Amino acid sequence: MLEADMIQTRGFHNILENGKIVGFQFCIRLTYYRGIFLSQLRPQKVVVDGGIFPKELVTWNIKGIDFTVDEMVNNAEIQWCSTETATLKIYKPGGLTQGYHEISTGYKYSSSYMPPELQKSIDSEETDPFLEMMFGQLHSTRKLLLVW
Repeated sequence: MLEADMIQTRGFHNILENGKIVGFQFCIRLTYYRGIFLSQLRPQKVVVDGGIFPKELVTWNIKGIDFTVDEMVNNAEIQWCSTETATLKIYKPGGLTQGYHEISTGYKYSSSYMPPELQKSIDSEETDPFLEMMFGQLHSTRKLLLVW
């Protein structure tokens, strides 16, 4: 079952590959009432404990497939549904320490009924408070607990 908040508590942990911690991941949900194709999605940066990870360094896993921001731009075949989470992976040697971490991220998306003038805003990294929670601009901050 999905939580109401965009950033989910389930799925937050370090990434272990070949016996080494190579990064961390967390899950988010689509808060839009219908699914969107990856080409409609405009990922934003991830901020963890004040440290910024640009969107180009974040790997999105949707339907079990990893995508970079560049790979999502032209992908009109894969749809992110409102009933499933996306896992955001950040590769950072050693991952995160055990304990609480403040995570902040967001995304924007285009929709067919968005006025053309507002449609231009989805490619910007800046969040417009007027448009937030409307017209495809979502942002969330949440404190999550990482345990090993």
